[in-house]
Amino acid sequence: MTEHDELKSKVQELAERDWDVAAIEARFRKLEAEGIPRKTQNRDEILANKQQILDRVQRRAEEYNFITKNCAQGTALSVMEEFGLGNMEVIKALTNFPGVGGTGEICGGITGSLIAFGLHFGGDDMLDFETTGPTMITAQKYMALFEDKMGYLHCSDIQEVIFGRNMDPGASKEHMEAFAKAQGFEKCGLAPGIGARLAAEFIIESLA
Repeated sequence: MTEHDELKSKVQELAERDWDVAAIEARFRKLEAEGIPRKTQNRDEILANKQQILDRVQRRAEEYNFITKNCAQGTALSVMEEFGLGNMEVIKALTNFPGVGGTGEICGGITGSLIAFGLHFGGDDMLDFETTGPTMITAQKYMALFEDKMGYLHCSDIQEVIFGRNMDPGASKEHMEAFAKAQGFEKCGLAPGIGARLAAEFIIESLA
């Protein structure tokens, strides 16, 4: 099976999935009410459970994307929750980032991941460029790998992979209705899932 076929197969699985909306929403509401729990990152434990963590992060990114209808929020939250990063105000700030304001530009699977990277890799002293600067290299490596996996970086192009055309849901109410009818919120879990999984792998590898 080619990588393109694998993406199509995943899109079909997302379209046919029986989403446990009540359970997903309950988990999300708990994070809203109580915040993202801080975690002590046990290197050995994380490395020993790497595949389980990657699977969980991918699944939750797909789920959070589905209930928030926001790929950037779904991506960031799954990574932040897994590694105990940031707070829900960060997720709120990502409200306008699917396709950068719905313009079809950079995918929210990327922007959500880069937000999580800033929280994980960024130094406590934001004026210390010797510490903060290298995060740019991490971002560039991540984006190159995302493009290799998905074929594209931009939302409009990724929609071509998922639907065979750009649905352009941000263009009008009618476009959004057509997007929803085409199971866009289910199928577009593809990019957040893959994006969050790749981001989690970068973070885990930084602990090795």
